[in-house]
Amino acid sequence: MARIFCDIRLSEEELRDLRERVAPHEVLVPEREAGFVLSVGEHDPAFLTANIVVGQPNVESVLTAPHLQWVQVTSAGITRYDTPEFRAAAEARGLTITNSSDVYAEACAEHVFAFMLAQARSLPRSISTITASKESAWSELRESCRPLKGGRVVILGYGFIAERLVEMLAPFHMEIVAMRRRARGNEAVPIVNGEALAAELGRADHVINILPDNKESRHFVSHDLLAKFRKGAIFYNIGRGATVDQDALVEALKSGQVGAAWLDVTEPEPLAVDHPLRGAPNCFITPHVAGGHQNEKQSLLAHFLANLRRFERGEALRNRVI
Repeated sequence: MARIFCDIRLSEEELRDLRERVAPHEVLVPEREAGFVLSVGEHDPAFLTANIVVGQPNVESVLTAPHLQWVQVTSAGITRYDTPEFRAAAEARGLTITNSSDVYAEACAEHVFAFMLAQARSLPRSISTITASKESAWSELRESCRPLKGGRVVILGYGFIAERLVEMLAPFHMEIVAMRRRARGNEAVPIVNGEALAAELGRADHVINILPDNKESRHFVSHDLLAKFRKGAIFYNIGRGATVDQDALVEALKSGQVGAAWLDVTEPEPLAVDHPLRGAPNCFITPHVAGGHQNEKQSLLAHFLANLRRFERGEALRNRVI
């Protein structure tokens, strides 16, 4: 029997249901109620007795809990754990870390797809335009719509979200390549880095950033990288705001080097109302909602329970990141 520490905010009914579904394992809950799904959990005495954790535990708690075997993080991002020091410590202890990419891949991919369709059909401009048919503004608006079919796409960061997005874009017969820190050989699209990436950026109609926030990726989308874009390319970010040099992006939007930017993540969140990005031309921002969906908490718990069954059988866990 395992002791499972859960810092997801649950109602009494939800907690009772979870306990029934994990039996005979024991569910431990923090003394202080957890925050929302991305809130970092506080250190709790019960944590030190846990074998399994589901939630957003702080790094110190994870590395000092003597009986811990597996942590399932309730987000797709693992920023606080994605450091060389934590990875080395976790691997030395034989600690398994999984995330919840399966829960958020569909919603995040749909969000990017919606961004791309809105851009292709000039929806922001169309919604704000009142014009009679065959007037010059009407003709210009129709001319501004550019089909996705046959376009070229570069994806920065290839994981579960990118996999699902590639599937969604298949009917549009787009040329898609992706950048990945370490290619695994089973990707559905070609993986490019270095000079090959620069060449592809110079051809791309769409550049989609799904990079996580870590030491290697901070401000990866820099002034120099933006200069490699084909002039007028469209930029999308549902990774993390810290991966983009936002000052450089403002400059690129103003100069037309970047034709438009669609952002679900920024740094900080939310941006101040007078932040230059909010006034930059063709910049559209949603408030970090790409992964959100109905019954999100239930999806997280279902994902954990499915992985728990695998854990019990000694099988490989889904969404393992360490």
